Amino acid sequence: MRAWVVERPGPMASGPLALVEREVPEPGPGEVLVRVEACGVCRTDLHLAEGDLPPRRPRTTPGHQVVGRVAGTGERVGVAWLRSTCGRCRYCRRGTENLCPGSAYTGWDADGGFAEYLAAPAEYVYPLPGDVPAERLAPLLCAGIIGYRALARCDLPEGGRLGIYGFGASAHLTAQAAIARGATVHVVTRSPAARALALELGAASAGDRPPEPLDAAILFAPVGDLVPPALEALDRGGTLAIAGIHLTGVPPLDYDRHLFQERTLRSVTANTRADGRAYLELALAHPPRVTIAPYSVENAALALADLANGQVNGAAVLVMD
Repeated sequence: MRAWVVERPGPMASGPLALVEREVPEPGPGEVLVRVEACGVCRTDLHLAEGDLPPRRPRTTPGHQVVGRVAGTGERVGVAWLRSTCGRCRYCRRGTENLCPGSAYTGWDADGGFAEYLAAPAEYVYPLPGDVPAERLAPLLCAGIIGYRALARCDLPEGGRLGIYGFGASAHLTAQAAIARGATVHVVTRSPAARALALELGAASAGDRPPEPLDAAILFAPVGDLVPPALEALDRGGTLAIAGIHLTGVPPLDYDRHLFQERTLRSVTANTRADGRAYLELALAHPPRVTIAPYSVENAALALADLANGQVNGAAVLVMD
């Protein structure tokens, strides 16, 4: 089979990925073999390719928003970021398996979906409908699920004012979920195309800063310099949730300007399977508008380069032949 691997982590211009021929993986005990139909391209994949996330194994195949068919049965399933947990630690026992020290991740600890096949633990895949185009489902498996958890972590009150910083794959799905719940959404992004999409999807504003104090905010852009202004834009008692797995350095915070009046700063760490099931149930019952930028599997490196250069509007997805 064809598979992309991270050969030499570094800037996309240095060519960190290589397209190789590999044996189709043999599923281990409790695993299923999945023939990939589509795989979303996530900023986490970019962080792995460029070395922001230290590789956990050599020549890993990225990709963790996988839609495919189980070999032998044809069942349509989704494979997401969370690959496995220990099930025994205090975090797993109390329902926060996303914090499990023994957790493993698709496309980081094990080969992911930038390939024609992958093996995945059966207990961690999600059943998906067979009559929806695979490229429409793929972004739900990380962009949608992580946005769903970030929305919970930011403590947005009913009918509240939400700020969204950065407007890529996850943000454009999260904005729709918040608007459907009655929130007023203000988007902060530099991209003219992303601003236009945000307004088209129902955002109240899209520009350089929110026009009013915010009850809650989510930072999707992996830019630490945005943390102080995002905190400063919060109203009293507001919460900022940082949704990414990687963030550049955060400048010093001023207590009075950024944190006083019980403003809160939180991180978002992966997701639980319960998050995934809840979000997918919601998204399949009330499908969001998913803006897709499709790429052939041969153009996976181009998709990541476009993502690095801010040239993807919505969600980039690799579509298999």
